[in-house]
Amino acid sequence: MKKFILGFLGMAVLLSSCVSQKKYAELETKQKETQDLLNSATVKLNSCLEEKATADARLQTLEDQNAFLKSNNQELINNMGNLTTLTTKGAENLEKSLESLQEKDLTIRKLQNAITRRDSVNLALVQSLKGVLGNLDDEDIEISVEKGVVFVSISDKLLFSSGSYNITARAKEVLGKVAQVVNNKPDFEFMVEGHTDDVPYRKGVLLDNWDLSVKRSTAVVRILQNDYGVDPKRMTAAGRAEYVPVSPTDKARNRRTRIVVLPKIDQFYSMIEEGMKDPAIND
Repeated sequence: MKKFILGFLGMAVLLSSCVSQKKYAELETKQKETQDLLNSATVKLNSCLEEKATADARLQTLEDQNAFLKSNNQELINNMGNLTTLTTKGAENLEKSLESLQEKDLTIRKLQNAITRRDSVNLALVQSLKGVLGNLDDEDIEISVEKGVVFVSISDKLLFSSGSYNITARAKEVLGKVAQVVNNKPDFEFMVEGHTDDVPYRKGVLLDNWDLSVKRSTAVVRILQNDYGVDPKRMTAAGRAEYVPVSPTDKARNRRTRIVVLPKIDQFYSMIEEGMKDPAIND
């Protein structure tokens, strides 16, 4: 009998323990769900606070602009009222101020015209490059325009063998097509930049990636000069080693030679001077 009672009590304790663990697991699950909801609400709250701060800043800006416009409006009203009492000297001063504003506006228009012409020249250059290089259908050649400068980026696997600065036969074909375009644009100068990856390099007389990048750029410059007749006075050879990467992880993309094409500074000013003579501007 005693054994039966003890067994019954043991079973009761075991069942009680199982129920408690089950409830604990449920409570733990609910607590995690509640914590997730809290985290989500916190993220949304922070986002709302940022949006509110942005909206407040925009509101302040609009209020400042509104106050400025009201002030200008009142000044205009006052000026209109005073026009009837302007002296001869006052009228002359007003006319001079208007002439000064017109001159400033004209200068801005001339600068804009010069920039537009520069962009048009760059666009024509890009189209010419794409025209001669397009039939190569090679993803290792990229042509782009950034801040008024034309870039031609050529992967090193197209130009050089691994660890070498000797131009490949395939590369000479590409450089010949580039030379065809730059020779037709005598008003442009350009710089040939050698870029490597960040793997340490030392071979023969070359001490590091600086040496390798410079040797590769001078190899390209010599081909353009000796094989394709590009004026050496228009070219600059530069080595950038591994310090201007285009990708933090893709070493192959970082190993490249970049040709930077840009108009001479005096040519840009000549565009401005030509713009000043443009009858459409001086009307």
